[in-house]
Amino acid sequence: MSALFVSLLPFILGSALLPIQIIIVILILNSPRQGVLKAGAYVGGMTLIRLLQGLVFGLVLSSGELADDDQEKSLVVMTLITVLGILLLVTAYRQWRTEDDPDAPPPKWMAMVDSLTPLKALGFGFGLLLICGKCWVFMLGAIGEIAEADLGQPASTIAFLAFVLLAEILLLLPILISLALPRQSKNLLASISSWLTQYNRTIVIGVSLVFGLIFLYKGLTGLLGF
Repeated sequence: MSALFVSLLPFILGSALLPIQIIIVILILNSPRQGVLKAGAYVGGMTLIRLLQGLVFGLVLSSGELADDDQEKSLVVMTLITVLGILLLVTAYRQWRTEDDPDAPPPKWMAMVDSLTPLKALGFGFGLLLICGKCWVFMLGAIGEIAEADLGQPASTIAFLAFVLLAEILLLLPILISLALPRQSKNLLASISSWLTQYNRTIVIGVSLVFGLIFLYKGLTGLLGF
C-alpha cells in the first residue's frame, strides 16, 4: 500500500495544486450569506463527480479479460500515463504562449459566485470538475495506478477514497479555517486568493511541466519495458 501512495503522490499533488479551484472556494466563503455551507456544497459536488469517475473507470479496468491479464492491464495504464504526460506538456506550452491581460474583466463565474445557493454550488462544483481537462488527467492516472496495483476490491476502494480526500485537502482547509476563525479568516483567505490569482498562470505552467515530464518518462519507460 505504501508503494502505491508513492505512485499516487504526483496525481494527488497535481489534483490539489490547481489554483482556480482554491480561489473559487475562497470567493464562495467570502460571499455574503451561507458562505461555509455553499463552499461545502461546492466541494461536495466535486467529490460526487470524482466518486462517479472512480466507479465507472474502476469497473472498466477491473472487469472482464483485462482484469485477468496483468500485462495487458499494465500496457493500458502505461499508455494512459504517457498520453496524460503529453497532454500536460501541451497545457504548459499553451499557458506559456498565452499572456494574461491584467485589465481584462473577471470571468462570468466570478461575478455569479455571490448569487449561488447551496444547491447551485453543488452543481457548480460537479460541472466544473466535469469539464476540467487537467482534473480528468490526474483522476484517470490515479485510477490506473490503483488498478495496476491489484490490491483487491476493499483495499482499492480505500486507496481511491484516500486519493479523493488528499486531492481535495487544499479545498477543505479554507472551509475548516472559516469554521474555526470566522472573523479573522476573511482577510487571510482574501490575501491567499489574491496571491493565487496573481500567480495562477505560473503555477499552472509549473505543475503541468513538472508532472507532464514525470508522467511521460514513467509511461514511456513502462511501454519500452514490454
